[in-house]
Amino acid sequence: MVAKTFFGFEEILEKELQILGATQIQKGVRSVSFSGDKGFMYKANLCLRTALKILKPIHSFRVRNEKDYYQKLYQYDWEQLLSPTQTFAVEVTLATDLFHHSQYMTLRAKDAIVDKLRATTGKRPNVDTLHPDIQLFIHIQSDNQVIVSLDTSGASLHHRGYRTQTNIAPINEVLAAGILLLSGWKGQSDFLDPMCGSGTFLIEAAMIACNIPASLHRKEFAFEKWADYDVDLFETIFDSSLAKAKEFNYHLYGYDKAPSAVTKAKENIKNARL
Repeated sequence: MVAKTFFGFEEILEKELQILGATQIQKGVRSVSFSGDKGFMYKANLCLRTALKILKPIHSFRVRNEKDYYQKLYQYDWEQLLSPTQTFAVEVTLATDLFHHSQYMTLRAKDAIVDKLRATTGKRPNVDTLHPDIQLFIHIQSDNQVIVSLDTSGASLHHRGYRTQTNIAPINEVLAAGILLLSGWKGQSDFLDPMCGSGTFLIEAAMIACNIPASLHRKEFAFEKWADYDVDLFETIFDSSLAKAKEFNYHLYGYDKAPSAVTKAKENIKNARL
């Protein structure tokens, strides 16, 4: 699998994966690749603080031209992954000189998938770019290797689920958690944020200090829509991750000159059950 992150956070994400128990960890640029089973995929989505997405590669091939790209995508066994009643979306990124328009390559990928399912089932799935059942990422590398991956997360993992109130330009939760981890914060002292805004640093600092899973309050993950979703396994991992929470023997303080910001911070802290 591949965990996507911000540039500069690769090392702390690598450390998070080591602590969580991943194997074959390899640092990239804005990403860290690793191995794990289905349960670990659930755990990575639930617990990683500095990951934006968890992608699961499912298919790869080398491509010579556009026709070759379409045919090799068409040949994949899409009916094992996607039913005609489900919706899907595709996003393509290019690092090759062979193709120049990612949007066009996205359309050709959609054509290949729809055509294959229509040929095998007699029906076609619909595309939903906003809230698909299955989200696919296709990356065409500089050596013309095509990597097709499933998005296991859905919405970016910075959507923790606790922040319902925000101010202008609130900090991304993953960015906040990464800054805290880079600072060496482990919850072994008092903590002060003198410009707390809607409370993101305070909440992320508290969750790190208490070892609370980052996405504890999140409403859904993409893998919950998959045919092989194991709800019992996910609940077991959820409960065992939550059981590792620990006491915090200090205090976290937030200040802001705007009373409205303090009100929003209090509301978000309440949502995070802190």
